[in-house]
This record gives sequence, structure tokens and C-alpha cells, in this order.
Amino acid sequence: MGNCCPKPEKLTAEIVPHDGAKVYPTVRLYGSPKSILAAYIRFALLHKSVSLDFVASNETAPERDGGSDPVRLQVGSEVVTGSRETLLRFIDARFPGPSVEAAGGDGGVGREDETTPLLVRLTVLHHRSMLRQLESVVRWSEDLATRGGKKAVDPTVGSPRMEIRKFGRSYSEVLEVLMEHAQMEETIMFPLFDRADRGLAKAAKEEHARDLPIMNGIKEDIKSVGVLDSGSPDFREGLYNISSRLKLLLGQCKQHFREEEVELLPLTEALELTKEQEVSALEQCFDVMRETHGRLLKFLLEGLPAHDAIKYLELINKCRDKARMESMLQMILK
Repeated sequence: MGNCCPKPEKLTAEIVPHDGAKVYPTVRLYGSPKSILAAYIRFALLHKSVSLDFVASNETAPERDGGSDPVRLQVGSEVVTGSRETLLRFIDARFPGPSVEAAGGDGGVGREDETTPLLVRLTVLHHRSMLRQLESVVRWSEDLATRGGKKAVDPTVGSPRMEIRKFGRSYSEVLEVLMEHAQMEETIMFPLFDRADRGLAKAAKEEHARDLPIMNGIKEDIKSVGVLDSGSPDFREGLYNISSRLKLLLGQCKQHFREEEVELLPLTEALELTKEQEVSALEQCFDVMRETHGRLLKFLLEGLPAHDAIKYLELINKCRDKARMESMLQMILK
């Protein structure tokens, strides 16, 4: 066996203020860090608001479909093993909350997704994660502005200055994913559209350019506020301005993503890519978004509901390079 995590996991998106949600008994998940099944089950448990300890095993999974990965769950004296469907059914029966079994019943992909181009699935899931993480940061900024320099109720946040640093790190992670997603679209997706119909992606490119100054400006504003006295009027005004600019950014991102999904992405089928070309383009997207599919992969997936996180893992599972896929999984389960 490997090392057991000493602290229960927590969703990155669950940012202050503390909501006092009920905590269920600690669950131990045993499996290989290279196991796609262990990754599926991790996200199913995480979205059930349970305390989760992952215990790394040295066993390797011989199958990519998750059906024979050596994974088991332990809740108190109760131990469960089996297929993905068996484990997901147990999780639903044992812990209240949104069902996760439906996400794994057909390989994690619904009927609509089976015929949806891979690049569309990837892009829409990115949009959902980024909006959820950005909404979390907006809620945090509103709470900061309301308190105006007073300490948070949650003691783990620390002093006002410590909280601003943590807030800045959270926003920086959102910003990094947003930037890499935009680069992925401009490098891989938009050229595909432009080859089919020149100028088709022009409006989307212009919106990327419009949003960039706001995104970078917020980062600089957070740095500036972080060095001010938390009791000063300038500190309070700075928090209010950051909150206002974040709300503006969130609104623009929602509009931009909606326009892409309604006007641009449906045209992907008209590109008539072969399955081989689709998988190659998907792997190229992973290449462009190196940090998002490395250091920030757990952050990206935690911005999704359990069923969507499992769908994203299915996309990762399509990588033809097994070592590459396992490397990404280890970023989630390490």
C-alpha cells in the first residue's frame, strides 16, 4: 500500500463563506493512482460531501475501461469492491445527494454525447467548470466586500491579509484555465472552422481580446489590495472594485460561452472529421492546455458536477498514449 492522505479532501470550488454542510463518515478509497476507475469513484464521492482518504496501491490496472481495476471502498467496517456500476450504486445508496450512478451506467456518456463531436464535449465541459469556479470566486469577493476587512467566520482562512492571498491564488487558477482554454480554441478549434468557412471564428477571437485586459487587471488589483492595511478605507474600496469587476467578467464569460455553444460549436459536425482526426485534435487540445491537464487538472474537474467530471475523464481515457493518460490520472489521485 502507498501513503494514506491524513486529511479529508475538499472541493476547490467550496470557497468561503463556510456553509456548515453536514459531513458524512470518512470513506477510504483504495486503488492505483493510474486507475481510471479510481478517478471516477473519487469524483463521485467528492460530490457526495464525504470526507475522502485515498490510499494508493502499487497494483496496476490491466484494462482501460475501468471494468477490472483493483479498486475498493471502505466505510467503517463495510468494504465494497466490483465494477464501476456496483461502486456507484453503493455510493448512491449509502450517501444522500444527487445520483452519480447514471453517470457511469453507459460508460459515463449519455446518448446525446455518443454522437456529439469530441471537441464539442471538451469545450462545453470547460465552459461549465470555468463558470462554476468563477462564480465561486465572485461569491467570495462579495463576501470580502461585505465584511470590508473584517475576519472571516471560517478560522481556516486566517487573517484578512492571509485571506486576500488565498483569494488571489484561487483567482489565478481560474485565470490560468481561462487563458489556456482561449489558447486551445485559437490554436486548434478556430483554424478548423476557418478552413471550412473563412472568418467564421472572427467574432469569438475578438471577444477573447476584449476580455484579456479585464482578466489581467483584476489580478493586479488583487495584488494591490493585498499590501494595504485591512482597516483602511482604500482596502474596503479596493475589495468593492474587485467584486464589481469580477461580476462584469462573469457576465461577459457567460455571454461569450453561450454564443459559442449556440452559434459556433453546432457547426463542428459539418467539418466531417473522421474518428481518427477527432481523437488527434482532442490530444492536441490536451497538449496546448498543459498546465490545465497537469497541475490544474484536479481544479478543472472539481468545477464540474460528478456526472460531468466522469464524462471528462472519459475524454482523457480516449488518449491513445496510455502513459500519458496515466500521468494525467496521477495528478488527480496523488
